[in-house]
Amino acid sequence: MQFSEKMPYLKLKKEGLSFDSEYPEQELEVFYEKVIANDAEYFKISDNFALGLHELYRRLESTDIKGIEFIKCQVTGPFTFAAAINDDNGRALLHNRLFFQAAAKALALKAAWQIKLFKRFGKKIILFFDEPYLGCFGSAYTPVNREEVINVYSELAGSLKAEGALIGVHCCGNTDWSMLAEVDSIDMLNFDAFDYQERFILYAESLKSFLKRKGMICWGIVPAGEKAKEISPASLAGRLKSGMDALVKKGLDRDLLRERLFISPACGLGTLEVSLAEKVLKLLNDTATYLQKNP
Repeated sequence: MQFSEKMPYLKLKKEGLSFDSEYPEQELEVFYEKVIANDAEYFKISDNFALGLHELYRRLESTDIKGIEFIKCQVTGPFTFAAAINDDNGRALLHNRLFFQAAAKALALKAAWQIKLFKRFGKKIILFFDEPYLGCFGSAYTPVNREEVINVYSELAGSLKAEGALIGVHCCGNTDWSMLAEVDSIDMLNFDAFDYQERFILYAESLKSFLKRKGMICWGIVPAGEKAKEISPASLAGRLKSGMDALVKKGLDRDLLRERLFISPACGLGTLEVSLAEKVLKLLNDTATYLQKNP
């Protein structure tokens, strides 16, 4: 996993990441020394762990980006990161409070490192925490409560505001968006508007407050898969507008919704064939163009 570098208790093997319950105490001391020192460079993401990240940086160095306003960075969120790895007994590390706290601090510093890296291009930075695991929120099998999510993201996002980036959270499932909307230091909510738009609208009251404090909504309106081959920009624009209409009926300001609107694919494209990923991105661009011409 690309964000596991310098993460305590973890070993990277051929079969993947594994938990090391015999993690050396000396290395743990070094880890917390770097955390306390806010040493983002120590937690940098090397090209051995994320070659694509460094390829993007090199591409930007050799490309004319005068017309680009934003550069988007991304880090796996702590709940999703810890839920994806098991301990020696096959239990998700999300249940291990010591590991979870360490992982959250390390991920925040990896995010800070990314922000500093890409700020060299002189563009506004958007940093997203990717939290698909929060789509399980509310399940009896999910060891996460509302207060914990709010507290963790208040600290995470708050620690990064000084870096000058916009902080967002992405979840491609159905989660309780009101808890994320409540975090003052979160600037953007990114949801799957292709499959979960009706459920997102249920949080209209929280979204109203979120927009009033200058929050932004990124509508993941473009399907991130085979469906992208068979749907038109006009159809996607119609879906998005119907969602906005529903929020307006619930008391949200239409002009404010338009002003604070971004669009994106519904989810990440990293697992897709290159040709399909290109199709999704072209559809995204065409949909944005359509919306500009047909507001």
